[in-house]
Amino acid sequence: MTAKPMGKLYTICEWIMKLAYINLLWILFTVSGLFLFGFMPATVALFTVIRKWFMKETDIPIWKTFFSIYKSEFLKSNIYGLVFVLAGAMLYADYYLILNLDGLIRIVTTSILLLISCLYVITLLFFFPVYVHYHLKFIDYFKYSFFLGVLNIHILLLVLLGLVADIFLLLYVPGLLPFFSGVSVACILMSSSILIFQRMQKQETNNVIAE
Repeated sequence: MTAKPMGKLYTICEWIMKLAYINLLWILFTVSGLFLFGFMPATVALFTVIRKWFMKETDIPIWKTFFSIYKSEFLKSNIYGLVFVLAGAMLYADYYLILNLDGLIRIVTTSILLLISCLYVITLLFFFPVYVHYHLKFIDYFKYSFFLGVLNIHILLLVLLGLVADIFLLLYVPGLLPFFSGVSVACILMSSSILIFQRMQKQETNNVIAE
């Protein structure tokens, strides 16, 4: 009678260890790239492993897979990271320019900047799931990430709620940060994105059958 519950407990503990292990790898490789150059390839490697787990590839060698993706995606992912950094810097600079405006012009430009900033965040949130799931042209990764969030607002809201709850928990229990900070965010984003991918694939299949 106790074998089955003990087996489940072992499986849970095993997955906790896996999650903590890959989060430590993510931090290690991010720091090894001086953060500036390590964050993007380390995050791509993290999302790649998480995606494989969600796609039932649970027996992959974590270290080998992570390190291989980190090396192969180092240059390419940093180019995409540079685009996000430049875009973010432009939004930040625009914010300070708007502070010098007055009246209606300030209200209008602030509203526009806020809207653009929201779209920027949406694109950033879904970029990594799209990047590790599809093989696209350079600009298409940004387009797909953008439309994935905008056209699935209900899932986007659930993602945001999940991220807020996750951040609150991590801040409430800071001891969890070294072990689950990045991987918890990746799991929320990747699981939600896979749900959208599957729905899109099912819809495409139904459209083909209908034709």
